[in-house]
Amino acid sequence: MRCAYFDAEVCRSCTWMGRPYADQLAAKQAHVETLLPTGPQWLPPFASEESGYRNKAKMVVTGTAAKPTLGILDAAGHGVDLRECGLYGPSLQAAFPVLAAFVAHANITPYDLAARSGELKNLLVTQSPDGELMVRFVVRSQEPVTRIRKHLPALLDALPSLRVVSVNLLPDHKAVLEGEREILLTTQETLRMRVNDIDLHLRPQSFFQTNTLVAAALYRQATQWVEDVDPGSVWDLYCGVGGFALHVADEHRDVVGIETSVEAVASACLSAHGMDGVRFEAADATAFALAHDAPELVIVNPPRRGIGAELARYLEASSASHVVYSSCNAESLARDLAAMPSLRPARAQLLDMFPQTTHYEVLTLLERA
Repeated sequence: MRCAYFDAEVCRSCTWMGRPYADQLAAKQAHVETLLPTGPQWLPPFASEESGYRNKAKMVVTGTAAKPTLGILDAAGHGVDLRECGLYGPSLQAAFPVLAAFVAHANITPYDLAARSGELKNLLVTQSPDGELMVRFVVRSQEPVTRIRKHLPALLDALPSLRVVSVNLLPDHKAVLEGEREILLTTQETLRMRVNDIDLHLRPQSFFQTNTLVAAALYRQATQWVEDVDPGSVWDLYCGVGGFALHVADEHRDVVGIETSVEAVASACLSAHGMDGVRFEAADATAFALAHDAPELVIVNPPRRGIGAELARYLEASSASHVVYSSCNAESLARDLAAMPSLRPARAQLLDMFPQTTHYEVLTLLERA
């Protein structure tokens, strides 16, 4: 894949841009195998599309209300427009000029980082497998909310695929994407993400994997391993919107999903409506585990920091016979595995969630020795 932004050195976020994709995949496989040297049976790596794979755009808004820039900030804090970034598919790219025109039409002043003035900080856009959109306006205060609401019918007409619109309030001057408070502006509250014939419902503050194609493969492989073990009870810790739990749910199996985000749990509960044997709770994964006896199999999908020493010690001492560990950081995975020596990697697969970068997902099935 070639990228004009990368070649012009205005965006270097994709550090492996221009490197042959086969070489990228081989280098990632070699890297993870050095970190997990205990010899799991490696499945062939799952390759992604090289471009157009991102289902979400996190665009920093700069410039003026009349002429907004959607993209990133450079090292000097100036806006770089990335509307034609090749990581987004054509239909997602097509939404950016419409959204920029809406910012101008509604007269929403972009936030000026240096002056600490203005309103609109970020535009967060998510696209479902069916091409439907969710748009979130991250603003400094409620001042522009009335104007956004007033002009929203025009935006909905201009973007027929738009289903969910919200405003996120981020009053603090700090380098984060969003704040805690969300104001929903549409009747529809969730974006339907249909993955492997399962409807996952994504609320504005819920997390979902960046690469839908690879996420679907991740869920399929984990489900196959769970079916091979055929446990009667399963925990899905750090469950997000319930992707793993809903895929392995069975009326003869007790499945519990645990996630700290109340929004994500609400999404998971909506997706699970009418399904037997699966339920979700909003709780800290480690605290929940420490307060309960372990099931037969535990699925963990933690953030980059991993599950941590306390949960690793719990799993090591527990009665769980298997753990399915999905990791976006193989280094923290290796650290966690070292703390669980009796749970040995039996099978593993690299799934390339993030082409053109050094990052990837690795799925590992651990068996009790």
